[in-house]
Amino acid sequence: MLFLWICLGIFGGIALISLFVWLNNNLLIVKRYGLRREGLKNEVKIVHLSDLHGKRFGYGNIRLIKKVLKENPDFIAITGDIIHLYRKKDCEVALELVNALSQIAPVLYVSGNHEMRNKGYRQFRVELMKAGADVLDDCTRDMCGLTVIGLNCASLKNETLSKIMPESGVTLLLAHMPHLIQNYAKYGVDFVLCGHAHGGQWRIPFTGQGIYSPGQGLFPKLTSGVHASGKTKMVISRGLGNSQCPLRLFNPPEIVVVKLKK
Repeated sequence: MLFLWICLGIFGGIALISLFVWLNNNLLIVKRYGLRREGLKNEVKIVHLSDLHGKRFGYGNIRLIKKVLKENPDFIAITGDIIHLYRKKDCEVALELVNALSQIAPVLYVSGNHEMRNKGYRQFRVELMKAGADVLDDCTRDMCGLTVIGLNCASLKNETLSKIMPESGVTLLLAHMPHLIQNYAKYGVDFVLCGHAHGGQWRIPFTGQGIYSPGQGLFPKLTSGVHASGKTKMVISRGLGNSQCPLRLFNPPEIVVVKLKK
């Protein structure tokens, strides 16, 4: 009898740990931010997604799509790493999602470091556009009274932004990496949406402190939330999927909703 109770306790503990890990990697959290800027003609609502890494949330990503649909955004911004590798599964998931999201609102996309890893990006970019994404590789779009600027991940550290920055108006930059905020701020961008850091991947409970981020190392400072440099305000998504580290802990996947207000 004692042996039976020990076995039940072990199996129960394994079940609880498995549920905890599943929730940490599959429970979609919606995080909302409101930012203000003089000169905005009207309120703009943006759904910001980042770092999917080929992950599905339900069949056809239905859970993710339903949550985005419920928000009724003016447009959807995807800030890179929608795939992990140029595997058939990753590409299918990405294109399937973009196709569905483009039925909800315009989808603006910029690449991350995973898209730029090899020569597959050129063809993948074409497929993204066919699926309905507006791929902003070092160019701008006028959206809802904003000038949206998109930087190819390969251009984040050079002077490309200075060449495409408009002379006036309210600007929103889509760029994959948050730790380059000083590069973005020196050109006077109003708002930035970034991802890349995965929220620090594993977060210390009750502190919001991430453990590690590429480009920042251990205990990074720029992993989520709103950060400012000068007049530039940057919103960082904790992302949706996983990269080299296959698990999130105390850091569930995140959909970011940003309202830009007059």
